[in-house]
Amino acid sequence: MPFLSLSFVDYRNIENASIDLLSKEVFFKGDNGQGKTNLLEALYICSYGSSFRTKNDVEIIKKTHSAYSIKALYKDSHEITHSIVIKFENGKKHILKNGKKITDRKELINAIPCIVFCHEDLDFVTGEPEKRRFFLDQSISLHNNIYVDSLRKYKKILRSRNIVLKEQNFDLLPVFTENLIQIGMEIRKKREDISLFFNRDLSSLYEEISGISGLSLSYHSSWKKMNKDEIQAHLKAKEGIEKNLGTSVSGPHRDRIIFIKDGENFVLTASTGQKRLLSVLLRILQAKYIFEVNHKKPILLMDDVLLELDPGKREKIMHLLPEYEQLFATFLPGEPYEKYVKSKTKVYTIQKGHWDER
Repeated sequence: MPFLSLSFVDYRNIENASIDLLSKEVFFKGDNGQGKTNLLEALYICSYGSSFRTKNDVEIIKKTHSAYSIKALYKDSHEITHSIVIKFENGKKHILKNGKKITDRKELINAIPCIVFCHEDLDFVTGEPEKRRFFLDQSISLHNNIYVDSLRKYKKILRSRNIVLKEQNFDLLPVFTENLIQIGMEIRKKREDISLFFNRDLSSLYEEISGISGLSLSYHSSWKKMNKDEIQAHLKAKEGIEKNLGTSVSGPHRDRIIFIKDGENFVLTASTGQKRLLSVLLRILQAKYIFEVNHKKPILLMDDVLLELDPGKREKIMHLLPEYEQLFATFLPGEPYEKYVKSKTKVYTIQKGHWDER
């Protein structure tokens, strides 16, 4: 499912033109602020319908303009060419696949499985619990549209249950509690399963690159190993606290993910480089997971994430990348990108939103 090209109209600082992407590896090199990350972001937007950098599409429009559009051409596994068009105008986003309007972004997910490696990935290691839960949920959602629906249902039920608690309309509480348990148990099971997958290789990969052994991902469910009856009793015992606070204090929205070494929280004592390495390996494992569950090689987008690692670790990471359909990577001037260039690798120099092939 390689990308063939991208075409732009008034998108960030990128020139209004088309760029040829037909290669297994495509490298963008140039100084900061020239548009390298903007090109990776455009690929991501065409894969998911949204940016990994902002939730506000107005920020994506080229300065002094009022709308933007991106068009991607890509091939599927049957060598059939498809188009994705993303338009934002008059405050509304329009997504078209082969000319047909898409109303739910989850319809894009399985078309072009795409994994982005970016600086913000560090939040999966050091950020708030919500960021770590998001990583697990995103990993599952990349191949499972039903799970996307489950997350949406859970959030809707949770909002309604919290309104009931705040407004003290306690007669309705049992109904929303029952629904919360039903959907919440499905989410817990999926998170438990994918945690086992990540732990299968995390320790060995981390040791291979860093020499540090015994690292694991520990998923702490708010409901632990409770069955349905035990969860009901648990929530019943929490009702007094919830009525006083006006919010739900137990459930998958309170789950925690902790990285453990020798029985302790690894992140509390790890160096910046050790934490960055962990975030990169999480993305590598996410890519491996997608390939194993749906047998589609992902597109990898790597945005300067190796800069905080020493040269030896960078080389090891590049050689440990899982099977991919395409690799897009950005490099600053002076970085030894030549080490990773293959016979048909495209290398573009990016300057002020314009690209030149070397």
